[in-house]
Amino acid sequence: MIIVIRTILALMFLFIATKILTKRSLAKLTYFDYLAMATLGTLAGNLAFNVKVKIIDFIISMTVVTLMVYLASYISLKSKSLRKYLAGEPTILIKNGKILENNMSKLKYSYDYLIQQLRQEKVFDISHVEFAILESNGELSIQLKSQNRPVTPKDLNIHTSYEGIATEIILDGKLIENNIRLNNITKDWIDNELKKRGIEDIKEVAFAALATNGNLYVDLYRDEFI
Repeated sequence: MIIVIRTILALMFLFIATKILTKRSLAKLTYFDYLAMATLGTLAGNLAFNVKVKIIDFIISMTVVTLMVYLASYISLKSKSLRKYLAGEPTILIKNGKILENNMSKLKYSYDYLIQQLRQEKVFDISHVEFAILESNGELSIQLKSQNRPVTPKDLNIHTSYEGIATEIILDGKLIENNIRLNNITKDWIDNELKKRGIEDIKEVAFAALATNGNLYVDLYRDEFI
């Protein structure tokens, strides 16, 4: 029972620390963020399973680490030079279509891994790349040569309509009342739309969303898309 209570406390404190550090820590981490999260995880694990560790000691340690990370984030915003050391800095791997071997060597970044990263970005021909920059969080940002970039409606002078974001209307067979009011639609309208699709009971619907053009997307529990 003591282990259960300590585990619950550990998760609660870890959740609070993560909330304080904002969603930035949930994205791909810089090496400083990684060390901080690993430390917080280790502290939480010790609270859960190491009964020799006093809860007050855990609270102090979690508080200190959280404050250090928060302070480091604040300092990084104010000082570019310190941000370079705390969060790292981007490194150009391909410039003007040419691979920079010196930068690759400094980072111990192999050609195989570079090509793999390019493939993950849907680039299968390295000759199409104008710039490739390795960001401080490990992601590879790519700019294709102008002649290899996808054509957009703007390039063809084609006018497009505003799309916006679809709004959830039904979730797990239940209406989302607040979203219905915000979109100025009625339950009768929803019922009619469902009946048009041969759906008699709203409980058959796993998910339904209203697009900005007025179309209703419906997904049923029986794996049919309507």
